[in-house]
Amino acid sequence: MRIFVLSTCDTCRKALKELRAAGHAPEVIDIRKDGIGPGDLAAMLDAFGDRAVNRASATWRGLDEGQRARPAAELIAGSPTLLKRPVIERDGAWLQGWSAATRAALL
Repeated sequence: MRIFVLSTCDTCRKALKELRAAGHAPEVIDIRKDGIGPGDLAAMLDAFGDRAVNRASATWRGLDEGQRARPAAELIAGSPTLLKRPVIERDGAWLQGWSAATRAALL
């Protein structure tokens, strides 16, 4: 299991804490420090499409209309903090966010 997080994100920290408490030992990828590999980004976009972009983030609010119109792949590649997180990959399946459905699938 791999989890893509932002180390300063409360939701990501909560997800990691709960996963570890349930006995999982995920590989943690900090999207700001480690970045997102092109293959992983492509897989995320295949799984989530435009929903991969966090339109509620401060980073998104700081973009002008021209920047917001760019494709999700370009946006996230240029600013990984625009990824809606956490993103979890387990056995080729991708999950996004820390919703009740995600928790039910993993815990």
